[in-house]
Amino acid sequence: MSYLPIPRHISSRRRLLSSLSLAGLGALLPPTFGQSRRELPLSTRFVGEDKFRRIVKKANTENWSALPMGERVIKVARELHGTPYENFTLEIDDHVEAPSANFNGLDCWTFFEISLGIARMLSDKGSTYDAEDLLHEIQFTRYRGGICTGNYLERIHYLAEWFFENDARGTCRHITGDLPGAATITGRRISEMTVLWKHYRYLKNNPKLRTPMGELEAEIAKLPVRYIPTSKVAAIEPKLQNGDVIGIATKHHGGFCSHVGLAIRTDDGVMRLMHASRDYRKVVIDKSISGYLKKYSKHAGIIVGRPLPLTETVTDKEQYLKNLRSLVS
Repeated sequence: MSYLPIPRHISSRRRLLSSLSLAGLGALLPPTFGQSRRELPLSTRFVGEDKFRRIVKKANTENWSALPMGERVIKVARELHGTPYENFTLEIDDHVEAPSANFNGLDCWTFFEISLGIARMLSDKGSTYDAEDLLHEIQFTRYRGGICTGNYLERIHYLAEWFFENDARGTCRHITGDLPGAATITGRRISEMTVLWKHYRYLKNNPKLRTPMGELEAEIAKLPVRYIPTSKVAAIEPKLQNGDVIGIATKHHGGFCSHVGLAIRTDDGVMRLMHASRDYRKVVIDKSISGYLKKYSKHAGIIVGRPLPLTETVTDKEQYLKNLRSLVS
């Protein structure tokens, strides 16, 4: 299989990308799909490099690498404030899947993902960074097992699964179950990708992907997803921290979550939701998290992940598999 190049200054950690095998939900992937991979040009995979470089320059000048991970995530997020909302920016090709970033247009997923990716990348204090450094971080958090070989089914398409996968790999602790009032979502049908396949370039142009996508959805529906109900969220807001990943749980079938953002405590002491908003058409700092939930009757509550320092990253394949089995059982 073909893998992205490993930057010299972090090669020991990034070798994990070529040593981890797909496991758990990833076992459903066709064993030969994507093994003869065509590389997409960087201009397709990375858009808005000037903005990326401005953020990196400011981060180095202000020594963001010395900050705790959550605070660093919010530093990056604030630099993305006001970025236009754009949907389907991950659908960059008709056939070949690849890690990507678009600084000119963000949706809710890519907003939090890029904020986390840059924050992790900056852990190598004093280093110089380029587009591939960020794309490696995005590969590690976006794809099942931290690996992308060009197969669309390797991407984590449902946020609920993202919390389990990234907890197993030590990038973001899934803390929902440790918060007061946590409950389990039961009887949920997961079907968004297969029902709305016409909206996704890869599924539209590759009909053979739809059946295995449905099989993945059936497995994802079995995940023991915990959430904090809307009525309990105001009480736990003092326990949240800057940079926490906030998944918005939905009452509707199709998925576990309908939206995602970051927790940010503003100068007035209010813990707010920062997110790429379809309503406002840009990245905004919104109401309190509990207040945002009450705006829409479809919202059931929140799922919470806490970004971890780079030292917590799991680089041992067997430990990752053990962690994942424990989390999904």
